[in-house]
Amino acid sequence: MSTTEPTASTRLWDGPTRLFHWSMAILIVVAWLTAGKQMEVHRLSGYAVIGLLVFRLWWGVAGGSTARFASFLKGPGATVAYLKTLRSREPGETAGHNPLGAWSVVAMLVVMAVQAGLGLFAVDIDGIESGPFSDLVDFDTGRAFAEGHELSFRVLQGLIGLHLLAIAYYRFWKGENLVGAMVTGRRVFATAVEPLKAAPLWRLVVGAVVAAAFAYAVAKGFHFKFK
Repeated sequence: MSTTEPTASTRLWDGPTRLFHWSMAILIVVAWLTAGKQMEVHRLSGYAVIGLLVFRLWWGVAGGSTARFASFLKGPGATVAYLKTLRSREPGETAGHNPLGAWSVVAMLVVMAVQAGLGLFAVDIDGIESGPFSDLVDFDTGRAFAEGHELSFRVLQGLIGLHLLAIAYYRFWKGENLVGAMVTGRRVFATAVEPLKAAPLWRLVVGAVVAAAFAYAVAKGFHFKFK
């Protein structure tokens, strides 16, 4: 009887992808805890989330191989085929997101973008606290944006809950330590897989500058005063 020996630790996630992941997790918690209490911190965390989302979109096109949308987004056929393997206790051998995890990532990015975008136009019940673009809408519309902002966060909470359940499932049923891989950037596979192909440094710099500039412009409501 033959056995399959694990390969050496393989580089899976680059630094920018891991930094995005953990920074976004922290910012979501901060935004949640400060909503309606410390609105200045809440707004700043929202602007940071927007900057991170812009960076992730750029990195999904120009980043390392496993961070690119083209490398992990699969069609319905591949996704259904993967669903049929979920009962198996064999760990996956995908160098990056599996087809199901890939679509969950997209869903979370979309909901976070909607949630942050609605907050930009939101107005509180007293009309005191408002987003930087609230002057573009009337009070009732601003209140509708605020309600949508809260509702979309409930949807995001649901997706985060499913994400945590998936992490537990892969850890205890399939023996895949997804959290460890996102911390270290490396994972041991049973068979040889293609390792991460890192992106050049200049792409990281461009993405960071564009993301920071866009977040700053949003925070200012795209209103600039030049002396």
